[in-house]
Amino acid sequence: MTDIANAPKAATTKKPGLKERYALMTRGLDWETTYQPMEEVFPYATYEGIKIHDWDKWEDPFRLTMDAYWKYQAEKEQKLYAIMDAFAQNNGHLGLTDARYLNSLKLFLTGVSPLEYMAHRGFAHVGRQLPGVGARVACQMQSLDELRHAQTQIHSMSNYNKLYDGFHSWRHMHDRVWYLSVPKSFFDDAITAGPFEYMIAIGFSFEYVLTNLLFVPFISGAAYNGDMGAMAFGFSAQSDESRHMTLGLEAIKFMLEQDPDNLPIVQHWIDKWFWRGYRVLTLVAMMLDYMLPKKVMSWKEAWEIYAEENGGALFQDLARYGIRPPLGWQQACDDKEHLSAQAWSTFYQYQGAAPFHTWMPSAEEMDWQSEKYPDSFDEYYRPRFEHWAEQEAAGNRFYNGTLPMLCQVCQIPMLFTEPGDPTRICYRESEHKGETYHTCSDGCKNIFDYEPEKYVQAWLPVQQIYQGNCFGPDADPTAADFNPLLEVIKWYRMNVGVDNSPYEGSRDQQNFQAWKQQTTSNAPAGGSPAGA
Repeated sequence: MTDIANAPKAATTKKPGLKERYALMTRGLDWETTYQPMEEVFPYATYEGIKIHDWDKWEDPFRLTMDAYWKYQAEKEQKLYAIMDAFAQNNGHLGLTDARYLNSLKLFLTGVSPLEYMAHRGFAHVGRQLPGVGARVACQMQSLDELRHAQTQIHSMSNYNKLYDGFHSWRHMHDRVWYLSVPKSFFDDAITAGPFEYMIAIGFSFEYVLTNLLFVPFISGAAYNGDMGAMAFGFSAQSDESRHMTLGLEAIKFMLEQDPDNLPIVQHWIDKWFWRGYRVLTLVAMMLDYMLPKKVMSWKEAWEIYAEENGGALFQDLARYGIRPPLGWQQACDDKEHLSAQAWSTFYQYQGAAPFHTWMPSAEEMDWQSEKYPDSFDEYYRPRFEHWAEQEAAGNRFYNGTLPMLCQVCQIPMLFTEPGDPTRICYRESEHKGETYHTCSDGCKNIFDYEPEKYVQAWLPVQQIYQGNCFGPDADPTAADFNPLLEVIKWYRMNVGVDNSPYEGSRDQQNFQAWKQQTTSNAPAGGSPAGA
């Protein structure tokens, strides 16, 4: 019979501490290949000219193991979906300030949420291409963050698709609708660059320098206008964005500290991607100043806080590495007076080709614009807007029946004005292999001139329409009654006369008012909601 008391005890394994566990789950996953040379395993690591001498110098910005990451995100998911479900089940959409607010969500869903998914793909790809294990793990975690952001945004806004127009084919529209080529081309440009340039483009220039201009005002706007679903996904994502900013900053500092030859390459990328990102934010400027019924702040105020103050302090810090503010910085600061009004003017004119509603601001809203933009609105934009409002009230709403010239780089119509002269459209030309290409600014011209072979391949919506590439399979250009613009709208999968109608009299406006009346009055709502 065995003497249990005197039997030898099994050796106990000491549980690793947090620091040791973190090292095992990140740096401990690295290895040197033997069957294949490392330069063939990571073929994109050197062709951009960036010199890395010691990947061990990479400072991990997230400080999370993957199991801790899952636990942390799962807790956030539970809270987020509880709020979104409660909002949907209790008809939270009727607590919105105004149905005009919904159009900012349509713009966000078609223009921003697909970029979250592209960021997921981009960081997954870049994480595979970087030889350093610390950077690879960090990119993997950010890739998962971006996928989660796309999913939560789509889930949050899917509730509106049951009730309102224009939410139905956002993924299809993202690849086709004219103005959505602006954000789409931005990420197509980034994801076709090398891994180090991608880290500057998205990790630094967009996530660190510009992301607060997108998320903070938009999500604050959601809260101000009663949209608890969008507010919830925004604040849930914002805690991730703070980690993403640290990754972008670590990436740029790591490159600059590794070799002095990296400085001019990095500076060029900062110049390029600041301007590319700034042009995309044109849509955000318009949304802040014109699409939110209850205003949070003006685009000018947001730019002064998040760009001039915060961004200015960042570039002062990076000056010790030899980095200066990006080219175009001063122009962007000067253009804050005009950007949103010029963009809204363009969308109002081309309402028939946009899957969201537009309108002229009310007299009270124009007074708000005058207060926020005392040096520009009354002189340059109020007379135009008042004239258009009078025309619309008289049943003669202004539509622009032409197709605009697009910038070869940012793909925005030529709507921006010359620096220092808001009365003249800015227009630049470049020659390449006997062809003339048009750009909207010095910033976009500089980008084109540096890499013309890349940008001559741009898929420009207007040119594609003229070439007959934007019609459905049933379109017959030889028919006597063929309407090319109508066929383009159908190809976009927009409901003609519904999704692309003015706000006044739209089905969204009528339904919201009818449903709202049912919740606040015992009187009949005046018939069935429009489209019922």
